[in-house]
Amino acid sequence: MSFSNFLETEILDHVFAGAAYSAPSTKYLALFTAVADGEAGGYARQTVAFTTSGNTTSNNAAVEYPTATANYGTVTHVGVYDASSSGNLMAYAALSSNKTIETGDVFRVPSGDLDITLN
Repeated sequence: MSFSNFLETEILDHVFAGAAYSAPSTKYLALFTAVADGEAGGYARQTVAFTTSGNTTSNNAAVEYPTATANYGTVTHVGVYDASSSGNLMAYAALSSNKTIETGDVFRVPSGDLDITLN
């Protein structure tokens, strides 16, 4: 996953300019049908928690969305937000393979499959 411009600016301001930044206590995983297209429809963001080791942080539990009651579309990307709706995008990534979510499907991200690495 890559940091968003928002988070890059917050970190740089915090580390190099001494500006305060408080990490959100809860993070939310959003689903996208394209990077610039916005969120998929028909679902609610789910909470996601991370554990950090070295220069990588990964989700420490599976993230599972409720059974879809409507089509989401083809999910191509995911993003981590600091709020359950609206809020600030903090990190995002393309899925290794697109997933079409239709009524009755469940979208699930296994534990350890969301990795954010700083090099």
